[in-house]
Amino acid sequence: MQYLPNIIFAIALVFGIGFFSKNVKKLSRNIKLGRDVTVDDNKAQRWKNMAKIALGQTKMVVRPIAGLLHIIVYIGFVIINIEVLEIIIDGLLGTHRIFAFLGSLYDVLIGSFEILAFLVIVAVVVFWIRRNAIRLQRFIKPEMEGWPKKDGNLILYIEVVLMFLFLTMNAADFQLQQLGAAHYQQAGAFPISQYIAPLFEGMNIDSLVLLERSAWWLHILGILFFLNYLYYSKHLHILLAFPNTYYGRLRPQGQFNNLEAVTNEVKLMLDPSADPFAAPAEDVGEPEKFGASDVMDLNWVQLLNAYTCTECGRCTSECPANQTGKKLSPRKIMMDTRDRLEEVGKNMDANKGVFVPDGKQLLDDYITKEELWACTTCNACVQACPVSIDPLSIIVEMRRYLVMEQSAAPTELNNMMSNIENNGAPWPYNQMDRLNWVNE
Repeated sequence: MQYLPNIIFAIALVFGIGFFSKNVKKLSRNIKLGRDVTVDDNKAQRWKNMAKIALGQTKMVVRPIAGLLHIIVYIGFVIINIEVLEIIIDGLLGTHRIFAFLGSLYDVLIGSFEILAFLVIVAVVVFWIRRNAIRLQRFIKPEMEGWPKKDGNLILYIEVVLMFLFLTMNAADFQLQQLGAAHYQQAGAFPISQYIAPLFEGMNIDSLVLLERSAWWLHILGILFFLNYLYYSKHLHILLAFPNTYYGRLRPQGQFNNLEAVTNEVKLMLDPSADPFAAPAEDVGEPEKFGASDVMDLNWVQLLNAYTCTECGRCTSECPANQTGKKLSPRKIMMDTRDRLEEVGKNMDANKGVFVPDGKQLLDDYITKEELWACTTCNACVQACPVSIDPLSIIVEMRRYLVMEQSAAPTELNNMMSNIENNGAPWPYNQMDRLNWVNE
């Protein structure tokens, strides 16, 4: 019976990490459903981007209030989770505060953890107020109704509960240290929880031990729950922001990629010595499909983008089409892509790893043509994203499908392209009449 708590803890740890690993494998499989694309160029710049954007949070502070609060929560969770290492070792070995031998350094660590925990609580409360009381415009868009709103608030509640459990555990521990309880040696500094400890002054040692152990267990189990909840939450970006910023776009934002098959055809047309009836080279044939109508037609970096979306809404709040009342929301493009990818993944889970056509696709069933053609391709959404997500690349690929596979471009666009072909300009005027305005 002496080792029963350690055994239970080990089982909980193995189960929690095992379930998390299963979700990671599923996540990796889903992302790899995308087309292959090579992104191994300029590795030095990619590492630099990851360090600046994901680790350094440089794009978060463009909006100072939200940026500062996010940095507090980010640093708080990263540093406080160092304490989780001690909890895991204590849980497995049956020890208590095994790092206490560090002496004054341990005092500094625990004190820092507590101050950060308090700052995290303050930041989370402000985040909740911004979302639910002030109701900032970017948090009340149509795509944020239902589960996305609940998920955002649930994350905030979990964070507050975890921090309170940490401070309660320390407060009870501090009180037990003052009472000289067995196994609770003097260790650590408690700048925040020392003000909570007086609430427990009337409790006896057994009750305090029960309180401290309960908070300890709930804290570590809560962390394991949070770890596994990430897969189902917008907070998956905690893990994916680093690879996403590494594989982020390096080309100038105004530079679009060309389809190799189309490029080669144009070169053939412009080459006076080329034989127009010659068979195309075997290695440069036409792709199976131009553009994208479903998630499997996108590349794996675009699918990684979809899973990394933080749903912060900065892209949508910067989008000129959205600002003028158009249906387009870059955030919704990413959320729809992720939702469709999840649907495809569940389809494969139910059919032994094989996708069975379900009569649905990303185009029309999730993203409408109206949304796609509302985009001005200004790249404001790409510039605004704090984790290097590129909604425009998905929009452009789906437009390509509409134009090249379905000939479904808007009438205005078809007229413009016809004018360019016939008149060398977007306007319906003969080339010989271009300079008539001079005479006027």
